[in-house]
Amino acid sequence: MFNLPAETPVQIAWRFGRAFALLAVVHVVGTTGFRLLGGPQYSWLDCFYMTFITIATIGYAEVIDLSSNPAGRVFAVAIGFVGIANTWYIMSLMVAYLVEGKINEAFWRRRMEQRIHRLKDHYVICGIGRVGRNVANELAATGRSCVAIDEDQRSIDIYLEHHADALFLHGDASDDDLLSRAHVESARGVFAVTGDDSRNLLITITAKQLNPAVRVVARCHEVRNIEKIRKVGADAIVSPDFTGGLRIASAMIRPHVVSFLDEMLKSDERLRVEQIVVPAGFPETPLGELRLGGRDYILVALHEQGHWVFNPDTTHVVRPGSALVVMATPDGRRAVEQLLGWV
Repeated sequence: MFNLPAETPVQIAWRFGRAFALLAVVHVVGTTGFRLLGGPQYSWLDCFYMTFITIATIGYAEVIDLSSNPAGRVFAVAIGFVGIANTWYIMSLMVAYLVEGKINEAFWRRRMEQRIHRLKDHYVICGIGRVGRNVANELAATGRSCVAIDEDQRSIDIYLEHHADALFLHGDASDDDLLSRAHVESARGVFAVTGDDSRNLLITITAKQLNPAVRVVARCHEVRNIEKIRKVGADAIVSPDFTGGLRIASAMIRPHVVSFLDEMLKSDERLRVEQIVVPAGFPETPLGELRLGGRDYILVALHEQGHWVFNPDTTHVVRPGSALVVMATPDGRRAVEQLLGWV
């Protein structure tokens, strides 16, 4: 049985197409040869039928009498050998694809890539290991679409155990073609969170080349590599060791704050501190007229022109480019985005 590599539906179609094309050529050659060897007393249909039953090994009597024609019999043997071998190749190929699930897998993968291509303002997670899975969990909890990419099939399988309908691609996330297949050109952000700093650097470069406007957040283990990754375009760099140390210190000196944040992340309401940027073209409007306030969100602060405005009053004017910091559920975030004209 064949050991077939992963193929796209187009590659599968080409493989079968070549095999069936060869079978068609054998029929044409056989039909023409029997016509020339048998003589004009036999019709083209007789010659085609003779070719077909020879290749199919049906075993009927000779439609064209070759009993006194040694050359004709040699020709029939040659046609039979080539035709039968080609037929068995097609059958073996079909069985191999069916047994290994390659046909269903290829078309399923094609449907997934079509779903990915329809995404807009999604996130691409490059590296779906322990850190990447936590990133994906947070995106799923807050109602954001994402595509995961990883070279390690086992990491993808572990991810799919908890997110059966997740979108993913198997391969090297630093490859231009793979990031293009993840539709990074229309993505809102890219997470370069593999366990290798050099790989995260390459992912950052590639993502910025394909979409200079995309926001890239990179993971970095070695502090000495932070500046290198920042210089190639990363918008934010996170060191797990550094942030882990701060988290441990905070648990000691401000336990109630840490406990509040932990409970917020664990709550069934999926409450988060979100930022929503006021889009370009939005008219300058006082906060009081926006009627920002509801059960699903609370306005905490504004960030504008490099300054923070905490607990702004109703007379404060909201301008394009300002960032609203709100404590909100996913529904609350969408409600604020709708008020600002994002949706």
